[in-house]
Amino acid sequence: MLKKHLLPLIILQFITSQVLAQVSIKDSSIVVPMFFANYSYQFPQGGLAARFGGNSTIGGGFMVKTKSNWLISAEGNYIFGNNVKNSDSLIKNLVTSEGYVLDANGYYSEIGFGESGFNILAKFGKLIPVLSPNPNSGPTILAGGGFMQDKIRIHDGNGDTPQIDGDYNKGYDRLNNGWVVTGTLGYLFLSNSRLINFFAGFEFVQAWTKYRRDFNFDTMKQDKSSLSTQFYAVNVKWMVPLYSRKPKDYYLY
Repeated sequence: MLKKHLLPLIILQFITSQVLAQVSIKDSSIVVPMFFANYSYQFPQGGLAARFGGNSTIGGGFMVKTKSNWLISAEGNYIFGNNVKNSDSLIKNLVTSEGYVLDANGYYSEIGFGESGFNILAKFGKLIPVLSPNPNSGPTILAGGGFMQDKIRIHDGNGDTPQIDGDYNKGYDRLNNGWVVTGTLGYLFLSNSRLINFFAGFEFVQAWTKYRRDFNFDTMKQDKSSLSTQFYAVNVKWMVPLYSRKPKDYYLY
């Protein structure tokens, strides 16, 4: 008889705990874990600005907003762009007197240049719940650091130009990598309906990188110089929060 009455009570307690575990983002500050997709457009200054123009980054990561509105995040991004300065000088030792590069079959090669790389970043910051629809949105300040790698991407349109293929490509790509620090001012918006959740802001990145190749074929010498580069970026993130929304009303019988 006791078991007969105990089972409904256990079920009722379980349902109650699940309902109470759900949260209302509109009413109070809560813990919000979030996945996000990330895009930035960067304007370089300093060392790498002599080699590249503006570039983009695209990637994703994970962020946690604590109940006291501290922010902790980690992200990884792919760096890409098509603005390579003075690209013709990179292959000056490969061109004919007419200014062309020949492939293995004697045809003119279609060689293109771009920028590619990646960064891995960890960030920590604070959300200030003002000018916002709820206590979980508002202006944010973030700071962090991580690692960055960058190089010139050389594309062989013919696919048969051995002078720039395989290991020979490394003699022209100016691979560099090193540490970075970042600072971001932005706004985090988590809607009451959970339909629209985003971050937008301005980011500053200071990078200290070093060339890593043993030999550059265009200059016929080694370059192990260090670079100090600043990136000014516009950054947007599409956030996917993982909390459960609290229902407007619930009833216990």
